[in-house]
Amino acid sequence: MQNDSTEPACLICGAPLRYLECAREMTCAICGKICLSNAECIHGHFVCDDCHSTPAAVVIRSIALAASEKDPFVIATAMMKSPAVHMHGPEHHILAGASLLAAYRNAGGELDLPTAVEEMLRRGTMIPGGFCGLAGTCGAAISAGMFYSIVTKTNPLSKETWRDAQLLTAACLTAIGSHGGPRCCKRDTYLALETTVRFMREHTGIAMEWQRKPQCIFSQRNRECLKETCPYFPE
Repeated sequence: MQNDSTEPACLICGAPLRYLECAREMTCAICGKICLSNAECIHGHFVCDDCHSTPAAVVIRSIALAASEKDPFVIATAMMKSPAVHMHGPEHHILAGASLLAAYRNAGGELDLPTAVEEMLRRGTMIPGGFCGLAGTCGAAISAGMFYSIVTKTNPLSKETWRDAQLLTAACLTAIGSHGGPRCCKRDTYLALETTVRFMREHTGIAMEWQRKPQCIFSQRNRECLKETCPYFPE
């Protein structure tokens, strides 16, 4: 959690920063880019200027295209660490699908990732903020359905894949709804990702990875956190 003091603090862990006499190459803890910098936190974390200032969509795009992991939880968490991604917000409607696209491609799925991510950005921005409470349909679940529609090239006239896209979105909503409210964009995104990993393994044979017991690192930032009743609450 970011430090609330007036001293410069690490955006990753909140620890104090230290400044070096000479700049050296550092790897951004958010996007993985290598930059010359004089500043890092006392634990060695570095965040590049772009990730300090760019809007969420740019961060999500850059991390998705650079990711090498097969686990969408890891990719999504890297996106969520960016200061451009708020604790809650409609950026998660893009983030869920984009992290799945990257993990799917890295797990062997055939995909033009740059084109797919751009389409995910276009579709995800159609879902307004607060949709989970105002429409009874969580944007993270819809984002998972968009992911499936993109990778299978589904359109309104498709047959089998049209059916499966609806079933996947429904499965994500069931998982999200079963844990109750109030909403948490982190929890709901993780539930949609975990559901989609299982769905894709069963229906397509593409085996994206999923940690045995992934843990959320954002609970202290969420005033409405369900704590021990959330499956991702840290032990």
